[in-house]
Amino acid sequence: MLSALAITPYTVTIMIRADTERYHLTAPVPWRLVGADISGVSNIVPVFIEGLTPDTTYVFTADDATVSFKTLPCAGLIDAADYGVSETEPDNASAFAVAIAAVPKGGTLRVPKGQFSSRPIFLKSDMTFWLPAGATIAAVADRTDWPILPEHDDTDRVIGTWEGLPAASFASPVTAIGCNNLAITGRGRLDGGGDRGDWWAWPKETRQGARRPRTLFLAHCTDTLLSGITVCNSPSWTVHPFRCEGLTAAALRIENPADSPNTDGFDPESCINIQMRGLHISVGDDCIAVKAGKRGTGDDTRINHVAPTRHLTIANCLMEDGHGAVVMGSEMSGDITDVEIARCEFKGTDRGLRIKTRRGRGGQVARISIHDVVMDGVGTALAVNAFYFCDADGKSDAVQSRNPAPVDDTTPLITDITVDQIHLRGVRHAAGAFLGLPEAPLRGLRLSKVTVDYDADADDGETLMACHLPRARHAGLLHRYAQIETDAALTAMLEDLMDVS
Repeated sequence: MLSALAITPYTVTIMIRADTERYHLTAPVPWRLVGADISGVSNIVPVFIEGLTPDTTYVFTADDATVSFKTLPCAGLIDAADYGVSETEPDNASAFAVAIAAVPKGGTLRVPKGQFSSRPIFLKSDMTFWLPAGATIAAVADRTDWPILPEHDDTDRVIGTWEGLPAASFASPVTAIGCNNLAITGRGRLDGGGDRGDWWAWPKETRQGARRPRTLFLAHCTDTLLSGITVCNSPSWTVHPFRCEGLTAAALRIENPADSPNTDGFDPESCINIQMRGLHISVGDDCIAVKAGKRGTGDDTRINHVAPTRHLTIANCLMEDGHGAVVMGSEMSGDITDVEIARCEFKGTDRGLRIKTRRGRGGQVARISIHDVVMDGVGTALAVNAFYFCDADGKSDAVQSRNPAPVDDTTPLITDITVDQIHLRGVRHAAGAFLGLPEAPLRGLRLSKVTVDYDADADDGETLMACHLPRARHAGLLHRYAQIETDAALTAMLEDLMDVS
């Protein structure tokens, strides 16, 4: 089966066998684009093509099947070089601003080939930002005169955020706020510059009264498309859609060094109707981390900024080397619901599917399904943790005590998690670890058709980031304060997740 996804005036993403394959195809597939002199052989489900003609019908053929599509019209193609964007300029931010202003409604800004240093670039509605093969936007290393996003804009919208709370933040190398009908596409690279300057030297601190930037930040945007680009070397979270609705991300590559701090790959926060298809992510923290804001703690008990995340699809993706492959939370106070994870590959991540929260968060994680996923070389494959020891008080008795606490609106709930057709290979620590709260147990966890084998050379390790837990090696399905439904084969794998002093 073929499908055309993420169509712009000049690019398209085609998905080959997306309904039956994961990220890699079982055998190479030759393909051809009729109407253009373009052909190739693909080893992966997503095929990204650029250099097309606007408002033109094409036919893609592969696997003895065809799919036709029509590129979108373009109201005008603007070349950034014509407005002063140059490889010799130490900072192209001003030139990019002039070029973006010149793009007509429904038009396209094309970045020329070359590497262009810049401080943050601010995009606008109703445009396509085309970063083609051979083009790189590289954030400058020096944060002098770097713009800072305040907590709120003049309409009281939150635009500066940090780990689920409003906070002044350095603007991202590419930033879009309040944009509609925006596309960012191409085979080029967006380099966040985290490996330059000092961004990674102060991961949890502030400088100049602000938090570190993301590399691509989209706030309060609707009907956004991201396709083809590589986003790398992020100062903190890499791609961060915040309070967005209607976003498709297709055939992206997200790359950060394994030791780079808090460089999550893709973090949709308080977003609705998001599709992530054909992504390849290898980063220094969680690969995909779904967020919904968090309640403050201590003297900071704000809640009016939290909003739900719901209706997410994550399909045909490859996640490698991160802390978690697909993660819900720990910022989930606004609710995370209705998430489908299908036909993906997780390789070498510390955890596979990971749900994390703690007392004081409130909100719920509900109606999460994961099916037809292979996890290879993962530490703990399935992890649900209601005692996650984040924030300054995370290891306090109030958070970590196993005695039941009063149930109120700050009690987090986890319910209706469906796990089906999951193949676990080379598991190091545990096939699963499920730890609910005694006052609010994990409910509605359904496991079926899960196959497991273990890494014979593995050492023991942490299954969950919570206090009072034993280390494990080659464990089955560890659980406490959890209601679990399993098929007969998995019932024998259930083991008590004992607390230790």
